[in-house]
Amino acid sequence: MKNLREFLRVLEREGQLLTIDVEVDPYLEVAEIHRRVIERSGPALLFKHLKNSPFPVVTNLFGTAKRIELAFGKRPEALIRQLVEFAQQLFPLKLSRLWNHRNLAGEIFRIGTRTVNQGPILECSQQPADLNTLPILTTWDQDGGPFITLPLVYTEHPENKTHNLGIYRMQRHDSRRAGMHWQIQKGGGFHYGVAESLNQNLPVTVFLGGPPALILAAVTPLPENVGELLVASLLSGERISMVRETRISHPFPAEAEFVLAGSVPPYQRHPEGPFGDHYGYYSLKHDYPIFNLQQMFHRPDAIYPATVVGKPKQEDFFIGDYLQELLSPIFPMVMPGVRDLWSYGEVGFHSLAAAVVHERYNHEAMTAAFRILGEGQLSLTKFLIAVNSPIDLKDFPNLLRHVLERIEWETDLFIISNISMDTLDYSGPKVNEGSKAIMLGLGSPKRQLPCKFQGDLPSVIREVHVFCPGCLVLAGPRFSEEDGHPEKLVNWPAFQDWPLLILADEAIFAQSSAKFLWTVFTRFEPAADIYSKNVTVHRHHLSYSPPILVDSRMKTNYPSELFCLPEISQTVDKRWTEYFPNGLKV
Repeated sequence: MKNLREFLRVLEREGQLLTIDVEVDPYLEVAEIHRRVIERSGPALLFKHLKNSPFPVVTNLFGTAKRIELAFGKRPEALIRQLVEFAQQLFPLKLSRLWNHRNLAGEIFRIGTRTVNQGPILECSQQPADLNTLPILTTWDQDGGPFITLPLVYTEHPENKTHNLGIYRMQRHDSRRAGMHWQIQKGGGFHYGVAESLNQNLPVTVFLGGPPALILAAVTPLPENVGELLVASLLSGERISMVRETRISHPFPAEAEFVLAGSVPPYQRHPEGPFGDHYGYYSLKHDYPIFNLQQMFHRPDAIYPATVVGKPKQEDFFIGDYLQELLSPIFPMVMPGVRDLWSYGEVGFHSLAAAVVHERYNHEAMTAAFRILGEGQLSLTKFLIAVNSPIDLKDFPNLLRHVLERIEWETDLFIISNISMDTLDYSGPKVNEGSKAIMLGLGSPKRQLPCKFQGDLPSVIREVHVFCPGCLVLAGPRFSEEDGHPEKLVNWPAFQDWPLLILADEAIFAQSSAKFLWTVFTRFEPAADIYSKNVTVHRHHLSYSPPILVDSRMKTNYPSELFCLPEISQTVDKRWTEYFPNGLKV
């Protein structure tokens, strides 16, 4: 698809788009409508009338697997599998193998960009450029301001001119300035670091809308030397049309809805945040670089695309899962020994990953584990589970049962401290700092697991629930009340047959795999919150004795969980039939 409105026409034809004709407020109201609709697996939403803005807003473009398929189809997945097959069969080189893959030549010729002289994006130029005219959403009440949530931020390396296209949230500070949330392991931030070392402004061009493939390419974890525009053209099946304008440093998509052009100066920072993020908590206020807006172009009938993030599952969940399915054939090629890999969108992806690995000798699995933790954005993984048996990694309760049957805690649990963590994970002692854990479940079963709890509970535990065989969830006191219980609980007689204990504020979430994942893995840091009955040092390895307890209670230093304001919820309740006079069909 060459642009956003072509995609909207497809969605409308398939009954996957609803238009809201009454005026709505970009401050909190749009976001709550969006969240309720996505929770019901509802359609994309086109808001025609936004308070204090002439531009309509579209959200929830990718909020179901069906709409992901409508946007990209089966072609990208089939093409990637064919490319991998070709690469695997290329050597020794045979003419017959080249002939069998001759259709790839046509696909390759369609990869890249093409320069055109005109495009809808050039039809309107805003003078002076003013961010206040855009219907930028405020999605949570403690947010530091309105945030552009689907900006396609284009930068080029100041020296070699390789490009990066990434989605980095942008907080509107005023009419001409916005924050640039460049996190660690992000290509745009690398470009800025080089520019700053040279004491130079970094030209930045922000695209809003355009071919849907741009959004997917922008969030794909690619090697630094692979351009996102090339990947976007590969996904869309055609070259991306780009135009140039003498006042703008970079080319930009001819079919974009908006283009914001400016620069980020060196050594200047401004407080950015808080922001209700995809982990389900607020990311806090920190100093980030500043984008200075210089030019703004838009289509005459421009539609502002936005998304809303928060507790999974939101749009980013479906995009992330699709990307994993798309890239899964590549994993064994770039990471030998890794047969299957899955990161869990229920925890914001970086908090937990699992892998099926090949093991020919004792603990060869660690070779694959280190490879995963050293690979691009996978290096931000906080907790990694590795097994050497074919198993459905998406079925987490069964995976955990499988591991608990096999793990030798003394040798198969590794905690690595004092290393980097995801910027948005606040479970560590400082931003970007924390620890990782690797847990192995190899070979044949070594024990039978308990399935039902029997015995007396300590006075501090209100209730228990079994998540899966071998894993018991304990509802204990709040962390702020008394935090010294974990050491006592691992020695409690009734818990000795349970290899894994989860200490939490509530235990009822154990009845849902998605709630278990989110609650547990977003609320602990391995080095600080894993306890065992006994720990010894053998050959500089920490050897753990079960039971193992993970303290997943909310800690006093964690940011707040995301909740909708009661008054906003009441407003949306009251106006629901105004938004959807014919009802919400799902």
